[in-house]
Amino acid sequence: MRPRFTVLAALATGIGLGLAGCGQQPAVTSHARQEGLATVSASEADPTSAWAEAYCGAAGGLVRTLAALPSVDPSTPQQASRTSSELMLSVVEGLDRTSAALENLGPAPVAGGDTSRTAAVAQLGGIRARADEVRHRLDSSADPEATKAALRDARTSLDELDRLDLLRGLNDVPQLAAASSRIPVCQELVKQPR
Repeated sequence: MRPRFTVLAALATGIGLGLAGCGQQPAVTSHARQEGLATVSASEADPTSAWAEAYCGAAGGLVRTLAALPSVDPSTPQQASRTSSELMLSVVEGLDRTSAALENLGPAPVAGGDTSRTAAVAQLGGIRARADEVRHRLDSSADPEATKAALRDARTSLDELDRLDLLRGLNDVPQLAAASSRIPVCQELVKQPR
């Protein structure tokens, strides 16, 4: 299962409204849900659980960042562009913090954990680079067509975040998957919408 990124559908809708203000029809977005995250410490005696809990904590940090993203103001194309740029800056900063938290976990106590973490950090780095590129385009676009293209790409970046599955790395390693199934912070990340 993958973490639910909570406000992305609403934000993508705001960007879609900005595109509509530019004469573009918004695309259909995926649905996301917002829920709080519980925090409970794993047993210090179980390094696999402690590592999995820290991994989930890092993933939860991204979820919390995305839940607190600034809104997009679609009232004018200029406002949509400016507020979308602010949103993308928040995304970039959240991805940076999550990547740093994952990188600072220390070595995984089981085989495959470090490989999974490295893959997650690389995936976050790719999304971050694309989001930052879109942000720069939003900041520098002067003509309406460039602005529309940048707004579409901002929406695509949010959709990419919505599809992100940071917990896949844990689920790919049987010992980490078993540990994460017992850790409340991990389970909160995969809880199905009610």
